[in-house]
Amino acid sequence: MSTTYQLEKLLWTDADFEQMNWHDCPIKSIAFNEYQLLLDIDYIFKWVLMKNNKHYKFWISPCTLVFDNVYNLELNSDGPTLNSVIPIIDRISRENPTVPRNAEYIGRDTEYDWIIETLIGEIAFRSVGYKQYVRQQPVLISKQGLDINARGGISFSTISMSS
Repeated sequence: MSTTYQLEKLLWTDADFEQMNWHDCPIKSIAFNEYQLLLDIDYIFKWVLMKNNKHYKFWISPCTLVFDNVYNLELNSDGPTLNSVIPIIDRISRENPTVPRNAEYIGRDTEYDWIIETLIGEIAFRSVGYKQYVRQQPVLISKQGLDINARGGISFSTISMSS
């Protein structure tokens, strides 16, 4: 088994949406910054089935996922409060493409309804899209999330690691 994961790129965007999958990625922290929604996540780049065909290991890296031009934000919880459990993403979907009201000003021609479904509820909002910044080289581990020290703490850095 390889000891390093070959990253395709360090910056992912909504143009890559169809090839990305956030299933089982933990959200470590959430922040808001002038029309942006920022998520500090552990992104699972690849699931690796072990030789016993019973267990997986995961190539994971801490990433900052930033949605731009966000409005109509709704946070809905089906169970425990957000501060009592780490939300795990089930999936992220987008629908209802329209032209943004401020398209000329922001230089984007499409916005969507985005829904981030987690195991404890959902985050819904309108946005023109996202950028996901890879902050560290992925590591292969047997859990679906990194511990706080391995990931370098909580961060919303939008500087990708050096290639």
